[in-house]
Formats: sequence, C-alpha cells, structure tokens
Amino acid sequence: MHCDIDGQTPEDMLEIEHEKMLEEAQKWLKETAQSCSTVAILVATVVFAAAYTIPGGTENGTPVFLHSGVFLFFTVMDVVALATSLASVVVFLSILTSPCELWDFHKSLPRKLNLGFALLFLSLMTTMLAFSATMLLTIRLEWKHWTSTLIYSAAFFPVTIFAMIQFPVYVMVRSITNNLWRQLKKALPIRLIQRVMDRS
Repeated sequence: MHCDIDGQTPEDMLEIEHEKMLEEAQKWLKETAQSCSTVAILVATVVFAAAYTIPGGTENGTPVFLHSGVFLFFTVMDVVALATSLASVVVFLSILTSPCELWDFHKSLPRKLNLGFALLFLSLMTTMLAFSATMLLTIRLEWKHWTSTLIYSAAFFPVTIFAMIQFPVYVMVRSITNNLWRQLKKALPIRLIQRVMDRS
C-alpha cells in the first residue's frame, strides 16, 4: 500500500481533502430524500383514499361502473400508483438510513436516488391517470372526445412540470457521480480501485 510521509494512504487523503464536500452532499441528499418521501406518502394517502371512494358509488355493495372499461382502468392505475408510491417511500427511507459514506456516493446512493425519482414520477403519473378516469366516469357530456382531451391535458400538466423540474436533478446526480469516479481513478492506485469495486 502506498503511503505518504505522514503514513496516510491515498484513501485517507481523499477522505480528508473532500470532508466538507462530503458533508454538503450528505446534507443535500438527506433533505432531498425527506422531501421526496413526504410527497410519496401524500400520494399514497390520496390513492389509498381513492380506492375506497369508488367513482359513481355502489349499489348493494357492487360498484355502479363495474363493467366499464374506464372503471377497470381507474382500478389498475390506482393500484399501480399505490404500489409505486409506497416503493418510492421505501427507497427514500433506505437513503435516509444509509451511512452516506464517501464510497456510497459512487454507486449505491445515486442508484437509489434515481430509482426513487423514477418510482415517484410513475406514482404521480398513474395518480393523474386514475384521476382522469374518475373524471371520465363522473362527467358524462355529449362531447366525449373534447371531454377526454381536456381532462387528460389537465391531468398531465402537473406531471410534465414535475418531470421538467426533476430531470435536471437526475442528470446532475449522474454527472457528479461520473466526475467523482473519474477523479478517484486519477487519484488512487489501480489496485485500490479494484478492491473497492469488488466490495460494491
């Protein structure tokens, strides 16, 4: 193992040099995971309530629109929204409980963050689709084509805004991870890198 005059390995020097950067990254990651898990819990609450508030109501315990294709679509989207929002909560909680060491920022944490973003985005999208199906079931106008077009446009507006806001964060996490990895390759001996790669 290579050591400098003070007996420090390249790994020790890297941790000392980037200690402040690591603290800032840990703080940002924890705050992002907390915010996203809060949103995911809110989505899960909404879609859970929507599952028990059946569009159109019931007659003798059977949904009024049971044989409608739109009702089936609503049911599937509601279940997918609940599953993906709860899965994103689990992913964000795993980020919050991880030790956030320097080596975790290489693969583990960026992958978890990207997976959490993707699941949260999917849950928001399917929630809006379930909302659209509910609107189509309850608002029956003569101009069905215009009604469905307006409802789907209104439903996808917030999803589009969310995607436009979160996509740069996703790209930033990827580029920071790649840049950090390139710097580590330059700073550390190849054998040490291979050992770290074998551990992760």
